[in-house]
Amino acid sequence: MRGADILVEMLIAYGVDVVFGVPGDTNVPFYEALQEREGRIRHVMARDERSAGYMADAYGRFTSKPAVFECPSGAGAMYSLPPVAESNASSVPVILLTIDIPLPGEGRGVLTELDCARLFEPVTKMSVQVKSAEKLPEILRRAFRVACSGKPGAVHLQIPEDMLRAEVDPARVSLHVEEECASFPAFPTLPTPDALHRLMTLLSTSERPLIVSGGGVNRSCAGPEVTALAERLNIPVCTTMTGQGTMPDDHRLAVGVIGDNGFHPHANWALEHADFVLFVGSKMGSVVTIGWTFPKITLNKRVAQIDIDPEIMANNYENVLSVPGDAKLTLAQLIDLAPAGRDHGKTQPWIDELNGLRAEFWRNAEPLLNSDALPLRPERVVRCFNEALEAHGKPAHIYSDAGTPTPYMTRFLKLKDRRTRFAIPRAFGGLGSALPATVGAWFADKERRPIGLFGDGSFGMAVGELETLVRLQVPAILLLFNNGTFGWIKGLHRLRGHNQCFSVDFMPPQGQAIAEAFGVKAWTARTSADLDKALAEAFAYDSGPCLIDIHVESIADRVPPVYSWLSKRGRDPLAVESEEVRYA
Repeated sequence: MRGADILVEMLIAYGVDVVFGVPGDTNVPFYEALQEREGRIRHVMARDERSAGYMADAYGRFTSKPAVFECPSGAGAMYSLPPVAESNASSVPVILLTIDIPLPGEGRGVLTELDCARLFEPVTKMSVQVKSAEKLPEILRRAFRVACSGKPGAVHLQIPEDMLRAEVDPARVSLHVEEECASFPAFPTLPTPDALHRLMTLLSTSERPLIVSGGGVNRSCAGPEVTALAERLNIPVCTTMTGQGTMPDDHRLAVGVIGDNGFHPHANWALEHADFVLFVGSKMGSVVTIGWTFPKITLNKRVAQIDIDPEIMANNYENVLSVPGDAKLTLAQLIDLAPAGRDHGKTQPWIDELNGLRAEFWRNAEPLLNSDALPLRPERVVRCFNEALEAHGKPAHIYSDAGTPTPYMTRFLKLKDRRTRFAIPRAFGGLGSALPATVGAWFADKERRPIGLFGDGSFGMAVGELETLVRLQVPAILLLFNNGTFGWIKGLHRLRGHNQCFSVDFMPPQGQAIAEAFGVKAWTARTSADLDKALAEAFAYDSGPCLIDIHVESIADRVPPVYSWLSKRGRDPLAVESEEVRYA
């Protein structure tokens, strides 16, 4: 039995149904083994290794299964680094297979030689080189175990080509798999009963409690548990950017998004004025705490954390209580402990106050959401998208790049269908991920429409994957925010009080023409009427991918809803009044 056969048979046994990747000189044996098993496992060819990684990232975010992608040696491995780093830092279980030069060539100047095991060490949970074909089963089991247990993350295996060509006696190895590690979370943990009772006491005795739901809640699909606990105890819920979608946005206890980028002022106000805050699945990093400067009233001694990773407990603030455990299991235990007939009167004035601020914010936002100014305001784009998504009435997988879409989507997007998932890669904020991610999102669940949101800077980095979408007939809806600039960076230039912006502008792409050249159905939207029509037709179109080229105002034209930027312009970021803030 060849090493390549062992590798593919074990992937199938672990439930891997799709592998994303790019062909190269060294991975031919792997492709041969995949081809022989086409009916049992599928290979999706990307046009770039970075894109293959973002496909895997989306697949891992939208399923409970680890995603697998592969690349050839040398440059292929180097191109794979950004998505692996993003997945690992975002706690997404991904396994990368770099098929490398044969072992005898090490240190002899072979073309594409690279110490991949060391290259990926800083950005993965585990990075190892396979030096014996007989060890492939053992190392694969370890890879799935590491990727899916504890805090999930990325694993890298450097597999020399000769390991795949080598013949292995099946009697000398065991091809068994660990069923527990075929999905996340593997071996989920629970805190002690004492910790749970102490936490319930803190939640029950507070008059202004707040739950903050982070990306770990979405990763463990614990939104229903957060909602049930909040309803049982009558506690309002805020989310981080990556926790958005924890509960329907029209829920009476759903306050909004906290932090710096795309925040809701009333949500940040709630964080500052709560007497007890429970963070679930959040690192409490720089975006959530605005560089650890917010709340102004210190969070010390009024915070508890539930997280699967004990290493981040009380890392940034002095916790009242640290509760290590899987979010879904821990919250389920808390629900069982919560008194069913608890009097909601203690916290209702707090909830009423927050809902009053929330309602005032949305009333004041109406002029921006309904603006007919040209070029199109991002706020109006989100309003059009909200209405089209709700009219569609079916669940979707929405993946947004960093850049223009981010602050406006997190602030104004309204997710009312719990089945719709929203993801933003926020660990490193790299561009070029959303377009290829729609491929991974579709393979994650073909019952949910994949939707990618990205600016024209991102579009230029990943445009080749339009061919992949057409070849696979992925029914993705792609929204291109087109304004001819790296707007976020240009905005930072202008935030310094001058218009001397250097090397940030480029020619706006002809999005519709480019898409159509690849065979993608496309529209151009310059007005809200154009956009409404295009969105309606896009949601009705299911014969393949489609793209809407939206000519939209740049972040560099008006200060976006970013707490730190508004502060630098002398504004009160917690004001719920609607205001257009200019740079100068």
